[in-house]
Amino acid sequence: QVRLVDSGGGLVQPGGSLRLSCVASGFSFSTRSMSWYRQAPGKERELVASISSAGGTTNYADSVAGRFTISRDNAKNTVYLQMDSLKREDTAVYRCSVVQVRRYWGQGTQVTVSS
Repeated sequence: QVRLVDSGGGLVQPGGSLRLSCVASGFSFSTRSMSWYRQAPGKERELVASISSAGGTTNYADSVAGRFTISRDNAKNTVYLQMDSLKREDTAVYRCSVVQVRRYWGQGTQVTVSS
């Protein structure tokens, strides 16, 4: 079955960096686009970044463009989200996602940006 395991979140000061990871299993990872979403308390879920199956095409929300970088290692079935210059408004639960007949979600990892 499809399984996505998110990790790498934590508490970081404004201006700091974090690297999230999502390890996938149960499907052909190298043939699927992958995405990172986030949801802050009281707010709607937001698509943060996506990457094509081979990694050649990436897309970002305007709110994170230039600060976040999505990448993938198809040999390790892993997608990453490098987050730099973090702001308080980046605080949220981050989840990776894939569409394999239906949409699947990781369990989420909390990112808190605070001094």
